[in-house]
Amino acid sequence: MSKPRPDAPRLVVQSLSRSYGGVRVVSDLSLVVEAGQVTCLLGPSGCGKSTTLRMIAGVETPDQGRILIDGAEVFGPTTHTPPEARGVGLMFQDFALFPHLTVAGNIAFGLRRDGTQRMARVDALLEKVNLSGFGDKHPHQLSGGEQQRVALARALAPRPRVMLMDEPFSGLDNRLRDGIRDATLDLLKDEGAAVLLVTHEPNEAMRMADEIALMRAGLIVQKGAPYNLYNAPIDRAAAAFFSDVNVIAGTSRGALTQTPFGVFLTPGHADGTPVHIVIRPQHLKIDFDRAGRGPNPTPQDGTAARGIVTRARFLGYESLVEFKMDFDGSALTAAVPGVFLPKVGTPLWLMIRRDRCFVFAG
Repeated sequence: MSKPRPDAPRLVVQSLSRSYGGVRVVSDLSLVVEAGQVTCLLGPSGCGKSTTLRMIAGVETPDQGRILIDGAEVFGPTTHTPPEARGVGLMFQDFALFPHLTVAGNIAFGLRRDGTQRMARVDALLEKVNLSGFGDKHPHQLSGGEQQRVALARALAPRPRVMLMDEPFSGLDNRLRDGIRDATLDLLKDEGAAVLLVTHEPNEAMRMADEIALMRAGLIVQKGAPYNLYNAPIDRAAAAFFSDVNVIAGTSRGALTQTPFGVFLTPGHADGTPVHIVIRPQHLKIDFDRAGRGPNPTPQDGTAARGIVTRARFLGYESLVEFKMDFDGSALTAAVPGVFLPKVGTPLWLMIRRDRCFVFAG
């Protein structure tokens, strides 16, 4: 292992690849994570997220590539630093606490200091995770949320330079998850480690990440701030990964595409190219003005189109109303804040926010 450099990024991954039985699981993956930064590897199951994490930790050997921590190479053509010497913390979804050890014993397990220093670090972490007074308890005496916080404290106890987290919140009750995620994020920022978090949940990535690396079939297909990935997706699949979407199919002719909502500009697509105009349900608006019950549509909403209600559901914070469009029989869904449950068969006029649409090749 080469010497660390204080001016280097905390974690650098260059052209990392891994295959199993001739099948490429991770392909030419590169990323940089600075100290204090949270980066999420986001993608569906089987896309290579956990394999990437294991290679960085040192428990899986890449076929090629380099891994550097603080500028020091821990894996490369001539380097393979063992996991325990990399300064990396690991946290998994099953917590993996030692049942025969107390909470304090679990947290102190990886510390090599003398007794006084070890217990001072343990006590400080117990306070940070709001478990002061729990040191003498055993894991079976704790709730799932408390066990998660102990696992976090244990992973952070040796002050790792890089913190790797593989779906650490998936086993928690939904009611606890948001609060524990927020508390975890605060503690991680306070400790200053570079954090690489694996998740398949876009809401979790949006909530926790400074940067998201969206993975698909072993590749990072798009990388950037959560706002940018949500509002400027690279393709239809990327848009659909972050939320439900409506897809309006058409054909580009003369850089124009005819839709139920009038003609759309589709520059850059050759004549005869199938295109998909993608819009999220919250940007498909019911034109209450035509029904005599609401405000005038804004200019960017363009042409209205009529649809027949096929289903309406109330979700507590919004209603989802599904339509069959008169224009071509296609199905579209609108999200309406609050309670709005029109009867099946009701005709309504719809508008779309053109400035919220994405146009992709079909």
